[in-house]
Amino acid sequence: MATIQEKMAESLAVLKAYQDKHGDNLVIQGADTLGRVHTERLVDAGYLKMVIKGWYIPSSPGSEGDSTVWYVSYWSFITAYLDSRFGERWCLSPELSLYFYSGKSVIPKQLIVRSDIGTNNILNLPFGTSVLDIKATLPPVIERDARYGIRLYPLPYALLMVGPDYYRKNALEARTCLSIIRDVSPVISAAIDGGHTTRAGRVAGAFRSLGREDQADLFLSTMRQVGYVVMEENPFAENVRVDIIEKSPYAARIKLMWQQMRPVVISYLASSGIQSKSLGVSSVLSMMDATYIKDSYNSLSIEGYKISEGLLEKVRSGSWDPKNDEEDKERKNALAARGYYQAYQLLKQSVADALAGQDPAQMYVKNHQSWHFQLFEPCIRAGIIKASDLVGYRTHQVYIRNSMHVPINPDAVLDAMTALSTLMQEEPDAFVRAVLGHFFFVYIHPYMDGNGRTARFTMNSQLVTGGYPWVVVPVERREEYMASLETASVKEDIEPFVKFIVSLIGK
Repeated sequence: MATIQEKMAESLAVLKAYQDKHGDNLVIQGADTLGRVHTERLVDAGYLKMVIKGWYIPSSPGSEGDSTVWYVSYWSFITAYLDSRFGERWCLSPELSLYFYSGKSVIPKQLIVRSDIGTNNILNLPFGTSVLDIKATLPPVIERDARYGIRLYPLPYALLMVGPDYYRKNALEARTCLSIIRDVSPVISAAIDGGHTTRAGRVAGAFRSLGREDQADLFLSTMRQVGYVVMEENPFAENVRVDIIEKSPYAARIKLMWQQMRPVVISYLASSGIQSKSLGVSSVLSMMDATYIKDSYNSLSIEGYKISEGLLEKVRSGSWDPKNDEEDKERKNALAARGYYQAYQLLKQSVADALAGQDPAQMYVKNHQSWHFQLFEPCIRAGIIKASDLVGYRTHQVYIRNSMHVPINPDAVLDAMTALSTLMQEEPDAFVRAVLGHFFFVYIHPYMDGNGRTARFTMNSQLVTGGYPWVVVPVERREEYMASLETASVKEDIEPFVKFIVSLIGK
């Protein structure tokens, strides 16, 4: 008779075979798909999680209460469930379609779906999320997202069909979507085909609000040439000029968010009374040496490493010997500490170069990938990872534990990081570069690991070269720190994060 362990191994083998056949982020419909006995066994053991009755997603034992498992599978579940229920007769609402097109990567609390066979019901899902299906007509054409298969309003139709309040309440999404339109003709065609004169006037006014006068004029003149009377209306509460047409919604979104957050950072710094002070190279480097133990202890502890000051001193003194000491070779914490030390030394040289005349923002652009590489270089020497794994930015999706913010997909990382580099180099204020440089680094999450440490290096490199003190984020305030970053990522509200950083300056 098979043991409990043998039965579980058999069930896991069935699950693995299904995963191998269907790929990542799979959704399992029906207990009979794997077999009822296997399904029940895997659910009881924590390897499957039931989303709603008859629908399951992969999980891992001990992850109860962890929202990450659900957020990882969210869009795959949405597509599978809605396809199963409505076939091809559904799409996201115009508002949620623009949410998707704009590169907003936060899991929505409520997803609004249109279907001509909808039932106007709410389906409650894990962690306070839900789907509301509305019985409504569908657009003449439906786009399908290549990554998840989500059905969307075409971008031109979505811009026309959102309500008049959308542009005020969701200005960032609206401006991002408008800024990636290179040719206004499809929007004009959609307006003409539907006879949407009022909506056309609103979209034309939106283009003009962004400084796109030529597109606004073309929109109005074409509509009038075919006989429509169109009255232009600016739907935004304020004008925000966008000078460059972006190919990537992620790059456009980051630039608009920077533009929106920058005044908040400057205002909060001014009200704090903190002033920058001019310090020489030797004074700054001495301060960095004096701060190293405290900084490395807290920064590594924030990331979950178990670090002692004795271990840090061992690494700094050179007595850490992974080549001849098996304990050092196998100790994950020691590898992390050594990597931090090496990255810190390289950061010191970068700071010295900036204080000697190199532009501080250019220093970040030139060196941030090297700082990150040094964090994990000891793992290369220990044979744990390959050097090629650390070249460039990530090529796989990454998730932040228990965060509603899902970092952008791997294909968009380079565009986003290029936009961040441009913003850093265009920003004249060192404190703004420090705060927003840190935030956007973790918002993009360009690496599979080491994002937090590299973001804090980015922040402090700009602080100390701008005449501000080095900021140590204490592990005791980790929850406050992470919550402020979550608020900035999910709600685009940078105030809690800048308030947090200001509270640490000089401490």
